[in-house]
Amino acid sequence: MEREKIVAIVNDFLVNEFEVDSDEISNDANLKTTLGLDSLDYIDMVVIIESNFGVKLGEADFKRMITFDDFYTTIENKIIEKKA
Repeated sequence: MEREKIVAIVNDFLVNEFEVDSDEISNDANLKTTLGLDSLDYIDMVVIIESNFGVKLGEADFKRMITFDDFYTTIENKIIEKKA
């Protein structure tokens, strides 16, 4: 899956499911600060990512993500790993 498609899908569910202002989403924006999600929201996000991309993100994955770019890259890498 192309990175542009990953970004589009992620941004779409962040705006529609988590009511994130699309103007606040940028590659270098801080993921946790911008999203302001609680632990239950992160569980919902894991489910949405799994249903959209067929990959699962764990707690360790989220700890390494600082920016939206990190988020997209992690999903992209999980997809590549799954295909390998």
